[in-house]
Amino acid sequence: MISDISCTKARELLDQGAQLVDVRSQMEFQRGALPGAVNVPLEVINGAHQHLDSDRPVILYCVTGRRSGHAKMLLQSMGYESVHNLGSFRNFHSC
Repeated sequence: MISDISCTKARELLDQGAQLVDVRSQMEFQRGALPGAVNVPLEVINGAHQHLDSDRPVILYCVTGRRSGHAKMLLQSMGYESVHNLGSFRNFHSC
């Protein structure tokens, strides 16, 4: 999956209160995550309402963008309106 949001735009949204969500496994998250990110692994994204505010933008990431792209589709089907796929966590360091 290709990211649908630039690093610059992601940082702007985060400055405005967006939620940064790491959809990697808990083990991957524990090895290192982006600052301020919460871990909602793809496997439990259906329970996102327990961790995320549906009224605030959500920025998703993983390693390649595949899992975060899938998570984006699932969140949108659950009624989340402002969901963005940053793709790889490496994209966050590109600006």
